[in-house]
Amino acid sequence: MSSNPYEKAGFYDSAIGAGRHRAIVGGRWDETGRIQMTILQEAGLLPHHHLLDIGAGALRLGCKAVPYLEPGHYWATDASREILLAGHRAELADPSRLDAARLIADARFEFPGVPDTITHAIAFAVFPHLPMAYLRRALASLRRFERLERFLFTVFLAPDAVTALSPVRQPDGVVTHDLRPPYHVLAEDVVHMAQVSGWQVTRKDVMLPRGQVLFWAEPLRA
Repeated sequence: MSSNPYEKAGFYDSAIGAGRHRAIVGGRWDETGRIQMTILQEAGLLPHHHLLDIGAGALRLGCKAVPYLEPGHYWATDASREILLAGHRAELADPSRLDAARLIADARFEFPGVPDTITHAIAFAVFPHLPMAYLRRALASLRRFERLERFLFTVFLAPDAVTALSPVRQPDGVVTHDLRPPYHVLAEDVVHMAQVSGWQVTRKDVMLPRGQVLFWAEPLRA
């Protein structure tokens, strides 16, 4: 039986029905959305670019990115399309700027229906909830986007392989694990998975909510 609450039957329906669509993606709604926009702009995101928001949830980033980007330049995926649609209904100042067809159910990081125009992608606070194989899937699947300049993602890190066997208290107080969520990984594992998937990664020195660590991935060019 999975220890991930997001995989429990009825989890999304119950939360959305209770008006708790924001709570599903964790606290610090406005703060975290602002941080996401800031790091994307630091990574070069401009209004004419095309953004893929992976694990977008109730559009915590989307409610800020959609007004910033030119119409039609924002796409979002999540394991639950229902939570995406809840965000579309409740969180967008102008829902007409985002066609709901650009909100895509995708639990396998295959990005079905997302166009090749994507130039930037972000997965913020997604991989701490999932086994490491999902990060590898995302990295490998994203290589099909030939115009993609940068993929930003966050993880929790353990300092070394031995320490990673035990729970690790992160700088912001969250306790992470190697075999159950929230997960931690090794920085060396992130670098290796990126390289074998066709990416080079840079660890960014920025303190993020819960003590997550930000990586920038850029495609390796032949």
